[in-house]
Amino acid sequence: MSHPESLARLIEQLQRLPGVGPKSAQRLAFHILKTPRDDAERLCQAVRDVKDRVTYCSICQNITDVDPCQYCADPARDHRVICVVEEPQNVNAIEKTRDFKGVYHVLMGALSPLHGIGPDELKIKGLLERVGAAGQVEEIILATNPTVEGEATALYLARLLKPLGVRVTRIATGIPVGSDLEYADEVTMHKAMEGRREV
Repeated sequence: MSHPESLARLIEQLQRLPGVGPKSAQRLAFHILKTPRDDAERLCQAVRDVKDRVTYCSICQNITDVDPCQYCADPARDHRVICVVEEPQNVNAIEKTRDFKGVYHVLMGALSPLHGIGPDELKIKGLLERVGAAGQVEEIILATNPTVEGEATALYLARLLKPLGVRVTRIATGIPVGSDLEYADEVTMHKAMEGRREV
């Protein structure tokens, strides 16, 4: 069954979203078709607002609707400690802990030669400028994902940052809370043993 041209275009555009396959795109398109026009207009307006108002912080590259972002502009945060993450959504994960009181730097990805992502495609230059600018940064926490790309990125950054006289630390990885040891793979178990601490 062929769809009207406008519906087919909507399905095609929805399929371009990450994690949305052909069937999901079709389901979403038919849902939008069935919803009242006001709901569809609100969805369209929300997409327009995001494209018009949300930008990247000129200091840390986090997403924001004001520049600098709320973390960089907050004098109560410890600007001597910078937590480096891969993506803006990683900032929210760290903020949920309510433990970290420093500021952030978003790389906008991780090193991945297979996908053509090298150091020039990441926001590394801005991080180096922040560290070298006023000499006030004391610690860089590398909170990249515990993947091959994230580990490679952390090692690359550590090599660049250590000569600048700043303390470079890496987040601990290992066994997640609530899981059983029997389900842990060798690498996870190795990281858990390596990152152990005194109690």
